[in-house]
Amino acid sequence: MRGFQRHKIRKIKELSGRLWDFTALENEKEGEDSLDPEKGEILEQDPKKNRTEKIFVPGCVENCPGHENYRGKSSWRTQFEAQGNVRIVCEGVSHFGEIFVDGKKLAEHYGSYTAFSGCAADLKPGVHLLEIIADNSFAEEYSLDFPNDYYSYGGVTRDVMLEEVPPLFLSCIHVTPLTKTKDGWRTRIEAFCRNLSGESQFTDLRGEIAGTVFSMQHILIPAAAADLGADSSDPCADSLIYSEELTIANVETWSLENPVLYKVSVELVKNGEVFDDLIERIGFRTVRVDGNHILLNGKALRIKGFCRHEDHPQYGCALPESAMAADLQLIRDMGGNSVRTVHYPNDEAFLDMCDEMGILVWEENHARGMSGEQMRNPLFEAQCEAVIREMIWAHYNHPSIYVWGVLNECSSDTEYGRSCYNAQLSLIRKLDKSRPCIYASCKFQTDICQDLPDICSWNMYPYWYEQDTAAERLNELRTWLNPLQNPLLVSEIGAGAIYGFRSRGHEIWSEELQADILRKQLRETAEFETCSGSYIWQFADVKVSREWALRRPKSRNNKGIVDEYRRPKMAYEVVKEIYSGLGNYREG
Repeated sequence: MRGFQRHKIRKIKELSGRLWDFTALENEKEGEDSLDPEKGEILEQDPKKNRTEKIFVPGCVENCPGHENYRGKSSWRTQFEAQGNVRIVCEGVSHFGEIFVDGKKLAEHYGSYTAFSGCAADLKPGVHLLEIIADNSFAEEYSLDFPNDYYSYGGVTRDVMLEEVPPLFLSCIHVTPLTKTKDGWRTRIEAFCRNLSGESQFTDLRGEIAGTVFSMQHILIPAAAADLGADSSDPCADSLIYSEELTIANVETWSLENPVLYKVSVELVKNGEVFDDLIERIGFRTVRVDGNHILLNGKALRIKGFCRHEDHPQYGCALPESAMAADLQLIRDMGGNSVRTVHYPNDEAFLDMCDEMGILVWEENHARGMSGEQMRNPLFEAQCEAVIREMIWAHYNHPSIYVWGVLNECSSDTEYGRSCYNAQLSLIRKLDKSRPCIYASCKFQTDICQDLPDICSWNMYPYWYEQDTAAERLNELRTWLNPLQNPLLVSEIGAGAIYGFRSRGHEIWSEELQADILRKQLRETAEFETCSGSYIWQFADVKVSREWALRRPKSRNNKGIVDEYRRPKMAYEVVKEIYSGLGNYREG
């Protein structure tokens, strides 16, 4: 599931990477008859309804033949062999998921793009049934999911893992590089533990990072506040058992040019015996804002970025690791140095690759284009904040992530919207003080929230939707934002083209017109002195909701530099020429 080994003591088993039994639960009960309301006769059932099929996990409902447009509940089942205490970890279930083992419900979770887990106690030795119920409906109780300019897939869309855990186990390690000194990197290390038993327990802790050893003895862990099944990704559910600042000597700095990574390992020990362990991977680097610069290790960044959806015609949003790597290779070939994970947290395997390749990541919570009315859904704020907590909790250690984002193109022009932006940006700062925060706006001159983030960013489409040039729009923005003196990023810029449509007259949707527009957009933003860079909308063409299809030819958002199958359009070489000619850092 990850790009490195996370345990040497704890027994783990990947349950994904194989075929599961899949059933689309189109009838309320399996085998239930339906009545014709006019004739009062029993209707013959569709033989496809409630039919069990084999499907590969991770996978999307929509990639199962006959269910391309399915919305509703589905059952995903497999068997595993284990005994004792087990923990089932789901990296992503869309939109709502429930975990059952041998018919007993262990956990439920709303949020397609963040992990959750559930525990079962004292399983007897033998074979057990795991069932995950996924629901990809659009409903009021799922405030963040609705028809949109990208497709909301359903299913068990990311990896599933089985862990055999003791009653007391390590749940998380957070490592924060603070500053580089002559003696090494001053670093804060925090370890969190979960006690699933009904009584307080003592443990010793020992750990190691890059040859530096640390330890603590006789740590008291309070009893669990709830039963064993009440597992959670909320850090409030876990005990902080170790927090210390150490100086780590003889380590290299993580950078775009030298993305060197180190492992930190922590063990729990009782009576001299190690009974649980956890390994994380980190990079030593700092990110901060200084005036209108974004500084990586004290150097002013120039972002050469791409917005990227998790989407592929063959896999839906459940891209295999080979497809993720291929995307990053194309981004690197075009001279890119950053990815914006629009509009949700990404698969952690993708983030691992960005760590290894030295590609910066703007990761954001799941909210896009929401009106004031949608944001007033009574569940909206709590569900947004849950995504933020789970995103930062799980992805904290990735050195590639340089900024956290929220609420793309939402109601930042209203007082109620401002209260939401303020609450969510404040939560980010509470959970992680080592990274700046951001949001992408399109509310030019009506936005009332630009004083809240650390970095200002704007979605703009000069020469496409807008008559202004990129230079004119950036001048207007800089003048309007001047009192803030914050860094400025172009968070979306681009134009559409249908792959293979060529036109000597450079007509709309032609590859020629897209290449012309990107050439002007990227040159003008690169020449703007106080702009820290751009994110092209977007890396690849993506499927949109059926409700958006009349606005998007081929039911695709066609602004990709490559098409949905990753075939380069003419703009590919234009982007490559411009991005490759720019350095990773700004002068001054």
